[in-house]
Amino acid sequence: MFEKTIAAISTPLQDGAISIIRISGNEAISIVQKLFSGNIFDAKSHTIHYGFIMDGNQPVDEVLVSIFRAPKTYTREDVVEINCHGGVFITRKILSLVLSNGATLARPGEFSMRAFYNGRIDLSQAEAIQDMISASNDTASKMAIYGIQGSVKKLLQPLIDGIMDIIAQIEVNIDYPEYEDVQQLTTSELKPKTKKWLEQIDQILQRSQSGQMYKKGIDTVIVGKPNVGKSSLLNALLDEDKAIVTDIAGTTRDIVEGKIHIGSLQLNLIDTAGIHQSDDKIEQIGIEKSQEKLSKAQLVILLLDGSSPLDSQDQMLMEMTKDKQRLIVYNKSDLNKHDGICISAKQHEIQPLLDAILNLYDQNLLIENPVLSNERQIGLLMNAKEDMERAYQAMEIGMEPDLVEIDIQMAHDHLKEILGEVHREDLLDTLFSKFCLGK
Repeated sequence: MFEKTIAAISTPLQDGAISIIRISGNEAISIVQKLFSGNIFDAKSHTIHYGFIMDGNQPVDEVLVSIFRAPKTYTREDVVEINCHGGVFITRKILSLVLSNGATLARPGEFSMRAFYNGRIDLSQAEAIQDMISASNDTASKMAIYGIQGSVKKLLQPLIDGIMDIIAQIEVNIDYPEYEDVQQLTTSELKPKTKKWLEQIDQILQRSQSGQMYKKGIDTVIVGKPNVGKSSLLNALLDEDKAIVTDIAGTTRDIVEGKIHIGSLQLNLIDTAGIHQSDDKIEQIGIEKSQEKLSKAQLVILLLDGSSPLDSQDQMLMEMTKDKQRLIVYNKSDLNKHDGICISAKQHEIQPLLDAILNLYDQNLLIENPVLSNERQIGLLMNAKEDMERAYQAMEIGMEPDLVEIDIQMAHDHLKEILGEVHREDLLDTLFSKFCLGK
């Protein structure tokens, strides 16, 4: 399918122990043979060979050359990987020799694109490969490995099969109405199947949207009145002095952010300016930013002064956050007069808060149930749901099944597009262009 043999550096271009130059295509072995001191023409697949890369009669580097013969390779083409010493100059020198002997420099993601077009992986698996590279926490990496193993296709296949059964039955009714042994499919029979299918979609969407939150980290805002200890709590969670802490109320006037990992959870922490009435214009800007962050927060840590009764400002914050996923935390545990989660931010005694966060989220959800891995997939699944909802609404008003089929077919196509079995070339170009060079 692809005429050109491509090559690229597949390791970070910086000084290190080793670098890998990857070559894929019909001429991969012959191109490297021109440069390699050993004989690899007849080498068996999945073997490694020691020798030197040569520039004419001059050795360039001592290397190991790995041979992978089609079709049992990442791209389903012949693939050669040159493992050389990890200097930037040497790595570029070897790549230059490979290119000058007939290879073309690969575009970002072109190896994975070839794997997709050659049927080695579907589009969801390709995206999972990039997700594995960019994973920043345990949950993201687990989701990625499930995706690489084909969990998305396994998740969607029952939905696709269900739609195909409905479409096939409608088509048989349209094409062969005279056959007595063909069951006549009516809207009364079709509606329960459609409703059950929509219920399955809702379950997958709910899990997948939660999965995105786990994967990217939970946007967590720390709120409280001025000088209650928000910055001290942020520093305790991050285990570093990132936020300025003083006894002066209103010290934090801008947003301070950081990331932490609790078990397999990632929290994207935001310390906000104390929310209260202020005549200070600069402080008021900080308060407005805090309110904006609060409106978008997925988790709110409402920090209260445990040494004193709740006042009007505390009550205002309780009201502002009542509809959010929140944890109410009392600071100054040594003086605490309240029941609940009690900590001492200044002394870094925050284990009760960490335990509460872990108890709040079911980390086994993604381990036990596969989910969709990104917004593109979720968006297409939502499109499929909308298609089927239109079909169901049409059946509600008595429209015949053959007239409803167009919406059902669109739902089918949207599901197949998640896997790349229905696709647009411009979309694929954009998607793979975001991949690493050499992947």
